[in-house]
Amino acid sequence: MHGLEGRVRDLTDRVHRLAGRLRRDTGMVTSEYAMGIIAAVAFAVLLYEVVTSGQVKTELQNIVKRALSART
Repeated sequence: MHGLEGRVRDLTDRVHRLAGRLRRDTGMVTSEYAMGIIAAVAFAVLLYEVVTSGQVKTELQNIVKRALSART
């Protein structure tokens, strides 16, 4: 019985150590979300600049015109 009690105690200690490590890492989640939001906003600004540039805007308008004037 002593062997089983020792194993249970070891397992319990491991679980407590793992739980302690997980608690210390909780602040990382917020910073990861913040970096993701910053990257998404930067990508959206870049995409907006590309889409609203003169050449791309003209090409998109031509595509829409061709699509609207296409015969079925």
